Amino acid sequence: MNRSSNAILQECRLTIMQELHISVMTGRQMVPVEDFRLILSKKISRLSPILSNPIEYLKGVGPLRADLLKKELGIFSFGQLLDHFPYRYVDKTRIGSISDINPQTEHILLAGVITDMETSGEKRGRRMTAMLRDRSGTLELTWFQGITWIQKNIFPGTVYLVYGKPGFFMGRPQMTHPEVEPMQPEGGEARSFMEPVYPSTEKLKVRGLTGRHIGKLTYTLFSMIGEKDIPENLPAGMLQSLGLPSRWKAYRDIHFPSAAQDCERAIERIKYEELFIAQLRLGMLRSTRHRFSKGSYFGKVGPLFNDFYGKYLPFSLTGAQKRVLKEIRKDTGSGRQMNRLLQGDVGSGKTIVALMSMLIAADNGFQSCMMAPTEILAQQHFIGLSALLKEMPVTVELLTGSTKTAERRRILQSAADGSLHILIGTHALIEQPVKFTNLGLAIVDEQHRFGVAQRARLWEKGETPPHVLVMTATPIPRTLAMTAYGDLDYSVMDEMPPGRLPIQTVHRMEDRRPQVMEFIKKEIALGRQAYIIFPLIEESDKVDYENLMNGYEQVKAWFPEPQYWISMVHGRMKPAQKEENMQRFVRNDTQIMVSTTVIEVGVNVPNASVMVIESAEKFGLSQLHQLRGRVGRGSEKSYCILLTGNKISRDGKERLGVLCATNDGFRIAEKDLELRGPGDIEGTRQSGALNFKLANILTDRALLEKAKELSAQLLDRDPDLILQEHAGLKDHLASSQGKNPWSRIS
Repeated sequence: MNRSSNAILQECRLTIMQELHISVMTGRQMVPVEDFRLILSKKISRLSPILSNPIEYLKGVGPLRADLLKKELGIFSFGQLLDHFPYRYVDKTRIGSISDINPQTEHILLAGVITDMETSGEKRGRRMTAMLRDRSGTLELTWFQGITWIQKNIFPGTVYLVYGKPGFFMGRPQMTHPEVEPMQPEGGEARSFMEPVYPSTEKLKVRGLTGRHIGKLTYTLFSMIGEKDIPENLPAGMLQSLGLPSRWKAYRDIHFPSAAQDCERAIERIKYEELFIAQLRLGMLRSTRHRFSKGSYFGKVGPLFNDFYGKYLPFSLTGAQKRVLKEIRKDTGSGRQMNRLLQGDVGSGKTIVALMSMLIAADNGFQSCMMAPTEILAQQHFIGLSALLKEMPVTVELLTGSTKTAERRRILQSAADGSLHILIGTHALIEQPVKFTNLGLAIVDEQHRFGVAQRARLWEKGETPPHVLVMTATPIPRTLAMTAYGDLDYSVMDEMPPGRLPIQTVHRMEDRRPQVMEFIKKEIALGRQAYIIFPLIEESDKVDYENLMNGYEQVKAWFPEPQYWISMVHGRMKPAQKEENMQRFVRNDTQIMVSTTVIEVGVNVPNASVMVIESAEKFGLSQLHQLRGRVGRGSEKSYCILLTGNKISRDGKERLGVLCATNDGFRIAEKDLELRGPGDIEGTRQSGALNFKLANILTDRALLEKAKELSAQLLDRDPDLILQEHAGLKDHLASSQGKNPWSRIS
């Protein structure tokens, strides 16, 4: 049996295991045998063509180069080489002259004779120089790496094409590590006027696999395949209305375009395909869940909800809170499982929405649980909700890793016999001994802190999977939410409760530290408290800012006992000590809390009015916004002071300037996405739906909007893709189904 056959069998086995696992986790019926055979046959038919061949079998690769391509670029097959796209092109119709080079020249393609090749130095100090001569002048070429390859392949007196970024030394132009190739490639005529240059690595270049050599391998591959090997997957009518080329033409033109406009259209086509397929897949998951996933039926809003709303709710709900409660009420009353993401800025009132949702569950005879990532946050929820419900016949318990054995036994019994209405806790909630009589609603706070598998274990706590509400206080940019959470229903709470004063945020450099400390003293004299946040806990040679321990000593010097009292909290403390120090600050026994980012969520001290963040330039914007949200929770004016060194980069100043200019978490999140890029979205969502080769949700927003709109229209018309015009699309989705069985779980 050859390696391709083994690959087919492995994928088929994986398909079977995925189907079994998804069926168990979601409670849905297995795929009928005939449909399942069809899925497997499509996988086999997809894996049998030439593109499934191992990369070592491509002419010019071999075992050694294949191992490097696998390790360095993740290219295991012909098809993966096809998906390794160029990152730029050299337009061979535009050959410049050495005399054209000036300080503003970015990159330039030159043609000339290489002469005077010399090697000097030894080991790490070794370098090679040469001169390039054309009719207009001379240019010095320099290499510090790959010298052995150059000596074997570059011959003095021969005409070469040279491409690179020029610079100047002592007023004379030079070029370091230029790309060099013969004026005419092997075989005579040039393949394309637009020469593709592919991403490579130093290890590959040493083995002769530069960006252009990878292009030669891709050219070899294209000589072996035809249009049938890259079948169309988008409907013909869609391509025509959008003016996009076929899939085969797009792949051919992105690798070997004959003109710049062909390349641009090819890139647009592949970007659109990536975004459209992702939106369609998420839309189908959402549609299937809406149509088939059975959920607990919350048929009424009863006395518990109404009494709390009319008698015990301490403030009026905002318009956003009312809107989200209506959405949750509609979901839970539909008879289908709710799977909703609730995103709201710090202080927008998500916890009250969660509580009132749990009261709806209790009114309908169902239990609820609320899972938080830390004991501090779980305890805060428990204390807050218990206080709000103290006059009502609703039982609330707290279960964490530190719950005593006897107390744990009592709580587990009450959950199992149905006398417990609401259970709040940490990861302890998903442990095997925890059983409910009729869990109807599971709420996950700060959902990004839990793995998909952990959240999935909540589904196993009831015969019918409970309704799921996942909450996050980290505002998600609309483009990211649209893409990463497209298979969930999601609600946005973008309105703050009335009466909250905006937090005043300022940036101060190290030379203003004395004034900052004096300001804290003035606030403490008014009876208020302050946080001082440090980013490190141990000494580091690599970073030049204060760690927590040194910072603590400095703070004590500014605020000596017994005039001032200080608490300290960090992640390595024993839970009991951490909790005691936190409670001292909560009780106002200490006026200053020195901490790491462990207090980013889960600390509610309305009396704290000052947040000082040391080395603020080292934090991301979203994290700074989270930290800032620890103050401004009372009725007094609050302040956030961003302390940095006296030297700060332009990017750092821009990021901190955004934070000083606005308290709107959604605007901050959009700016963070713009400045830092989407990052590891796949890791955040854990669905694999966003593994884009070319598309970028930030720069391709118009394409994303169009993809979302057209995918929704298509699914409205043909939710199961049974129309003949969608056959290619259905085949593609079946064959490219991700290997992650958790994609149906929030």
